[in-house]
Amino acid sequence: MRYNRLLTSLGWAKATVAAVLLLSACAGTTPNAPVASNGSEHLNTEESPMLQRPKLVVGIVVDQMRYDYLYRYWSKYGNDGFKKILSQGFNFKNTQYSYVPTYTGPGHASIYTGSVPALNGIIGNSWYDRNQKKDIYCVEDNTVQTVGSSSNAGLMSPANLKTTTITDELRLATNKQAKVVGVALKDRGSILPAGHLANGAYWFDSQSGNWITSTYYQEQLPQWVQEFNNRKLADQYLSQPWETLLPLAEYTESTADDMPWERPLKGEEKPVFPHNVPAIRGKDFDLIRSVPAGNTITKDFALAALKGEELGKDDVTDFLTVSFSTPDYVGHAFGPNSIEAQDVFLRLDREMAELISTIEKEVGKGEVLFFLTADHGAAHVPAFLQEMKVPAGVGSSAIVRDSVDAYLDKTYGKADWIERYMNQQIYLNRAVIESKKLDIAEVQQRVANYVLRINGVMRAVPATTLQSSNWGTGMMARVENGYNAKRSGDVVLLLEPGWFEGYGKEPKGTTHGSQANYDTHVPLLWYGWQVKAGESDAQAEVADIAATLAAWLYIQEPNGSVGKPLQVYMK
Repeated sequence: MRYNRLLTSLGWAKATVAAVLLLSACAGTTPNAPVASNGSEHLNTEESPMLQRPKLVVGIVVDQMRYDYLYRYWSKYGNDGFKKILSQGFNFKNTQYSYVPTYTGPGHASIYTGSVPALNGIIGNSWYDRNQKKDIYCVEDNTVQTVGSSSNAGLMSPANLKTTTITDELRLATNKQAKVVGVALKDRGSILPAGHLANGAYWFDSQSGNWITSTYYQEQLPQWVQEFNNRKLADQYLSQPWETLLPLAEYTESTADDMPWERPLKGEEKPVFPHNVPAIRGKDFDLIRSVPAGNTITKDFALAALKGEELGKDDVTDFLTVSFSTPDYVGHAFGPNSIEAQDVFLRLDREMAELISTIEKEVGKGEVLFFLTADHGAAHVPAFLQEMKVPAGVGSSAIVRDSVDAYLDKTYGKADWIERYMNQQIYLNRAVIESKKLDIAEVQQRVANYVLRINGVMRAVPATTLQSSNWGTGMMARVENGYNAKRSGDVVLLLEPGWFEGYGKEPKGTTHGSQANYDTHVPLLWYGWQVKAGESDAQAEVADIAATLAAWLYIQEPNGSVGKPLQVYMK
């Protein structure tokens, strides 16, 4: 297999040589002749630096990493993780998502497609399908089967993603000789980055404790995955309690250990350390997602993929995508100011150090291009802000749906007016509107005007307005970029800063999804191959990542790309 890849890579080099010869002839110069090796021509890359490529690209996404986490815990980080990337790499300090809603599925899709939900179609983790009259999960695919488990957790693929990814474009540019592998606890965190043409995408199955895939990629697990699963690491990691890495008194960047707005782990009575993982884990392996061991096993599997797939071992650039999902589970439960959140990031710093150093050792220091970003940020818990006398609150999706339904009953007569409310979008029953011979634009506008009466709603935008307007910049541009005419709702709601929708009488923990900068502002760090140390205050967008990679790799950007290359800022 590797021999076939080498032959193809030589063919790719020949084509590149021809291009250089033509350019040189036009310029009146003669390039250095290619060096013959085993009857084939290799490009002398030392004489042609423009054609050099890294042996491996590693994309690292941290699920629910606020930008300020890089600095908030700075004094507690080691020297070989986040500090190493920041000091030796390039930091885009003002990197924003250019759309709303900011969720895990759309975030991973935007990073790797260089696009926005309006184009790539991933408008949420799930959305309502009007034709099928049901919710659609962003990577669900009932035409495939699970590989590696008897559960249904493998009925997944990238079929709902409407555009190519940068990983797809790398595969296409190399006649599918580049290897692409995706790794994450969450299926969507693995599948969407790996794209349509990946050699493999793997995610964690809570029922079996195995890393699995689907028949979209292959009919059986590779030997290295089977061997990894046979180690039963999930069992080992869940046999240990979660205790703080440092003495509890040293977590001075966080609130006290037991706060009323924190949600205990399932099976716990109180959200306090130590978390007795062995006692509360239950019969399955789901708890590993919500404790630091989730990051550890993700790192372990990523390194197993590196070796098992022999990534970065020949002249064709390979791509490994790694998403650390655990910070998201911890943030949702405890909030961004908790000791749990801080402890997860201090431990992740160590996992990051091991991941980077091992990859550089295996592939070669300076031969690997790393980037690190996040799929979204996170809001402060409203109860925490209220205690600090900062305006904030929690809305209710049930109140929105019920009050709008009652308003339309009063306005137009009793009917089932609302088909679905999700992602802060109201899906009106268009069949009812048509049967009553009402104007859809008028109904949408009436609903948009009405919901402004609901506490916490800042603005509401009808779909007809989104389809006929172009804002270009600012908050409304984010709404426009997140709207997909075939998948989005009829009215999009925006909540006041500090507000989010929650569940229950006293919602705990945090969430994300808004247009506010605490959800859209994420890290973007580049490190390794051809990256000079530095930083920039220039505004970058997450969609720029794919375009930047395409420029470095001399390949086509994804077919829905709206980003720009960032190399101009990195000199």
